[in-house]
Amino acid sequence: MLTEWKQRAKQLKREIHAVYLAMKDPRTPWYARALAAVIVGYAFSPIDLIPDPIPVLGYLDDLVLLPLGVILLVKMLPAEVMTDCRAKAAAAAGGKKPTNWIAGGIIVAIWAILIYLTGRYLWQFLK
Repeated sequence: MLTEWKQRAKQLKREIHAVYLAMKDPRTPWYARALAAVIVGYAFSPIDLIPDPIPVLGYLDDLVLLPLGVILLVKMLPAEVMTDCRAKAAAAAGGKKPTNWIAGGIIVAIWAILIYLTGRYLWQFLK
């Protein structure tokens, strides 16, 4: 079972790389590029929306949100674009994953706002 999960994780990494390549492809419609940018930005972000150390929920975004985003994007893309990008991603497998610090900063800002709002609510509640 563990080897099956590892295979799925590898496949998801290749799909994310293919999405990255599709985002740069001129044949990709603008709305698909926008969704691809969100997916790639989140996947390459050094910080997750739900931190991985949180039991079960920490991996929920990686196991559910990213595959759902990829599935939705594949339906938006022309078939030949995704086929070409998957072939390029398979050929380049094993390369270094880029890091998106802008997406990481946005996620840190979201967490900071949530912590602030929670603290403010608790402060009002405890008065």
